[in-house]
Amino acid sequence: MVTTIVITAIVCFAIGGGLSYVLFKYGLKSKYDIIIKEAETEAEVIKKNKLLEVKEKFLNKKADLEKEVSIRNQKIQQAENKLKQRELMLNQKQEEIQRKRQEAEAIKENLEAQIVIVDKKKEELDKLQMQEREKLEVISGLSAHEAKDRLVESLKEEAKTQAASFINDIMDDAKLSANKEAKRIVIQSIQRVATETAIENSVTVFHIESDEIKGRIIGREGRNIRALEAATGVEIVVDDTPEAIVLSAFDPVRREVARLALHQLVTDGRIHPARIEEVVAKVRKQVEDEIIETGKRTTIDLGIHGLHPELIRIIGKMKYRSSYGQNLLQHARETANLCAVMASELGLNPKKAKRAGLLHDIGKVPDEEPELPHALLGMKLAEKYKEKPDICNAIGAHHDETEMTSLLAPIVQVCDAISGARPGARREIVEAYIKRLNDLEQLAMSYPGVTKTYAIQAGRELRVIVGADKIDDKETENLSTEIAKKIQDEMTYPGQVKITVIRETRAVSFAK
Repeated sequence: MVTTIVITAIVCFAIGGGLSYVLFKYGLKSKYDIIIKEAETEAEVIKKNKLLEVKEKFLNKKADLEKEVSIRNQKIQQAENKLKQRELMLNQKQEEIQRKRQEAEAIKENLEAQIVIVDKKKEELDKLQMQEREKLEVISGLSAHEAKDRLVESLKEEAKTQAASFINDIMDDAKLSANKEAKRIVIQSIQRVATETAIENSVTVFHIESDEIKGRIIGREGRNIRALEAATGVEIVVDDTPEAIVLSAFDPVRREVARLALHQLVTDGRIHPARIEEVVAKVRKQVEDEIIETGKRTTIDLGIHGLHPELIRIIGKMKYRSSYGQNLLQHARETANLCAVMASELGLNPKKAKRAGLLHDIGKVPDEEPELPHALLGMKLAEKYKEKPDICNAIGAHHDETEMTSLLAPIVQVCDAISGARPGARREIVEAYIKRLNDLEQLAMSYPGVTKTYAIQAGRELRVIVGADKIDDKETENLSTEIAKKIQDEMTYPGQVKITVIRETRAVSFAK
């Protein structure tokens, strides 16, 4: 019974497994076939889409290529048209050249024929002239050579007489017109140049907000102020003047460094010896950069190019130098502009004149070689930095310390005098000014026959009155020249001094 059940169970299990296998196989196959059909359908759709895309791209590329080919064909056609036009123009020019060549050959033949005729005429004229000369020799009894010598001698004498007369007339006209023309050029140069008055002193006043800051600047036992004076080389005067400190030094660069350093220290608030040294070093570098920038800006403003960097630095340093109270850079710029105007009026090169005018006082800036006059030192510096010989000569000769070898030298000398002599350009101490006027008057009074002397126009003119019974008119002229020469040799003065000697006879009566 149990065996039957087991066998039945095995048979049922086998039959069930077989049916399951058959059903799974046929069901999976039908689903697989469906998936394959769907995939094939989808692949066909994708293939058609890709073919359409490729076809569209192909058509676009084809259209682009056709457009590009069309553009190239148009360019080729235009080039061919241009070539045809050029060919036509060349043919026309060749025809014109051929025609002109034929005309030139015809003219040449005509000229050759005319030359032959002229040569024949010349021979005939020479024969006639020879015949006439022989007749004149027979009539006069002189040979042609002797007659020529006599004629030349007579013409020489006549030419000498006329030349002497012409020379005298020309010299008189030149004397009249030269003075007038020189005054016109000088006046026009002065009028065309704008000037400024800049006065430099030997002290700088530094303003502070309150007197409490003075104590901080002085520091404990004066350490801060001593450190500041040692670092800058400037004497710092702290007195009872309210809200002010005086910086005293003859070197303007040092005063500027001290002023800027004080300003930074007061603004920052940290004032001690180490900080002072740090700030002074930093400010000194800033001032040096500003000097170079000032030099570059000056040369650009004046249109001067190609200067050596060291010369540019010297020009920038002029800003901190002064001469008789006149700022040296302002004086150099003013002289340069005057030189350019005057050179233009005289038909010379204004750029060279402006360059020489700007550099004429560079010898006042360096501290080395103090035994040399500033004009010669400036010439030496200009030669060192490869300036042209005429500019170097103009620098060295503007105070007559070397011989003038170019026309630029007198122009620079005159313009330097104009810039320094104009009213308000320079500052003098009152005592020195009064002494100079007294010396002028006493110098003129030392001559015999002089009764009174007056220094007028701020010492630029000296009027000398002489006795009419002691000096005649000729001696009056000589006296004016002698006084001028003595003033020039013995005195120092800016610009020029005009000496006017007056001799007059007065008859005085009284009606009672």
